[in-house]
Amino acid sequence: MSRARTTVPGARGAEEGPPSGAGGARALVAAAGAYLVLGTTLWWGVWSTHPTGVTTCGCGDAARFLWYIRWPAFALGHGHHLWYSTWLFHPGGINLLDDTSVVAIGVALAPVTWLWGSVAAMNVALTLAPVLSALAMYVLLRRWVRWAPAAFLGGLAYGFSPFMVSELALNQLNIAFLALPPLIVLVLADMLVTQRRSPLRNGLALAGLVVLQFFLSTEVLVICAVAVQVGTVLVVAWAAWTCPDQLAARLRPALAGAGTALGASAVVLAYPVWFLLAGPAHLVGPIWSYGATSRYGTTPSSFVTTGGLAALRPSMLRFGGYQGPALVGLGYLGLGVLAVAVVGTVVWRRDRRLLLFGAIGLVMVALSLGPGHGSWVPWDALQHVPWIGDIVEVRFVLVVDLCVAVLAGLAVDHAHTALLARNGAGGGGGRRRSDVLGWALVGLVALPTVVVLWPNLPLTTRAVVLPTWYARRGPAQPLGTVVLAYPVPSSGLQSSEAWQAVNDMAWAQASGGGPQGQPFRAGAARPGFEVLSAASLPLGPAPLPTPAALTAVRQALRLWRVTTVVVPDQPGLPAYEQGRGGHYASGFFTAALGSLPTHVDGAWVWEAVGAAPPPAPVAPIDFARCTTGTVADSVDPLAVPTCVLAAGGRPGG
Repeated sequence: MSRARTTVPGARGAEEGPPSGAGGARALVAAAGAYLVLGTTLWWGVWSTHPTGVTTCGCGDAARFLWYIRWPAFALGHGHHLWYSTWLFHPGGINLLDDTSVVAIGVALAPVTWLWGSVAAMNVALTLAPVLSALAMYVLLRRWVRWAPAAFLGGLAYGFSPFMVSELALNQLNIAFLALPPLIVLVLADMLVTQRRSPLRNGLALAGLVVLQFFLSTEVLVICAVAVQVGTVLVVAWAAWTCPDQLAARLRPALAGAGTALGASAVVLAYPVWFLLAGPAHLVGPIWSYGATSRYGTTPSSFVTTGGLAALRPSMLRFGGYQGPALVGLGYLGLGVLAVAVVGTVVWRRDRRLLLFGAIGLVMVALSLGPGHGSWVPWDALQHVPWIGDIVEVRFVLVVDLCVAVLAGLAVDHAHTALLARNGAGGGGGRRRSDVLGWALVGLVALPTVVVLWPNLPLTTRAVVLPTWYARRGPAQPLGTVVLAYPVPSSGLQSSEAWQAVNDMAWAQASGGGPQGQPFRAGAARPGFEVLSAASLPLGPAPLPTPAALTAVRQALRLWRVTTVVVPDQPGLPAYEQGRGGHYASGFFTAALGSLPTHVDGAWVWEAVGAAPPPAPVAPIDFARCTTGTVADSVDPLAVPTCVLAAGGRPGG
């Protein structure tokens, strides 16, 4: 049996590539240009205003990723370690490989960061993420389709899927940069099926993609590994059933390529993996999911209904996150894309690639289903498996999107080929009619997704707002300054990480957000950690300046070696930068530090924290009197701290 006619899944039509030479290059450039226009339109709120100062917002995950983007540029410029920093979670530091950072993007965009700042660099990353992801899918599909617009549709369905747009809006850059999975599929297709390139070349290419994905997102790498195992088992099982003689012939080069990939990636990643598992500030336990079971999975209806994230909107508006209209649920696939994928798979089911990617997609759908809905799902068995159980279930949708995009691209290409056969492929008029009808099909497939995304096109953006003290004094802090910012980032109000990034790491920061910013990881500082987090996040009763609470806070400040505490006094700041309010915070920290702050550049500031006198506990009734009513309304910015000290029986209060 000739290779062109093999029945191995994925091989049917695999020898039928796009036109080579200038025509293929022009189509690639045209697709890249179109995707870039779409990516720029998606982020028009940035590029039409001030790309160095405007992004999704200076809050929540956006603030954290501003820090992640800044650190590699700062480390390269100052000779620090790329994967470890004591500028956050001082003095223990943060292991960036253990966190959800995007070291590879930070390194690649370091020149942009040096020239225009971390906000501009992150905007470039957010804009290019869907563009490069779509282009990678286009490159994959052009190996399998004759008609370039079919590949363009596949790229559009993948790179600008509802999953991608929602993740971009949430500023989950580690999940939204998905350019590598299609390229991994491209290499594996040749390694396992067509075998045009040598095993050495395929193995080294796959190793390079694995290494790069490791430094983009270990969670996505694990998800891809699961999907690759599923796909490989399906390919091998089908080949063993239908053409065992061909399987034996292909097994040796496939194993050679896989061995090369495994060996090369193991050599390159040996030290990074050790650093992740046992390096300084490494994390033990769950990272991506914070360890919750039944965290955030799909239901069967998630793939055809647009809800899912609407319930999160009030919290995001108040506490930091995407500030625009409700986002489309992460599971929604787009009715047009889903319909053409399903119908195309049924009609052209003799194309084994459709069956293969359809089967992989269905397995990934099953893995994305969240437990806790009254029916058994695979996650009931997997959620306690190391590494795999740490995945946030809904993120398996990224592979579902990849599979659906491949199915849609192949189906449209088959439809175009059928139109050519009906209209007469040899005549110019027949080809033009076929192309027009094909483009009409592309438009119909994309239209439902556009309609659903329309309320958020372009994505809502906000200025990164720095309190006056950070804008004026933050960049000029003396070497060795360790700031405890209010609101404390461990509360989930992470704007201070954006302030630190914009200040070019001029000061170190106690505490932090993300996977490491969890109470069970605070060690001996946990009691103070919990008090400070509750004092920042306006949910539930506010901590009172009791002896126990103040002692816990002082212990945490001592362990973190804090030199400076800063509480902004600017009621006009966004709600997600105010915490429980300046009056409450200034009173609480006055009691904790037993001394009056200075009031400078719109902030209450305590310096030389290590030398502060003992705490000054205050009775609840006196604390309420000092932080509300006429005292809080006084024009004297030190009225609240003075009242608190007096209530605590301290001279000068």
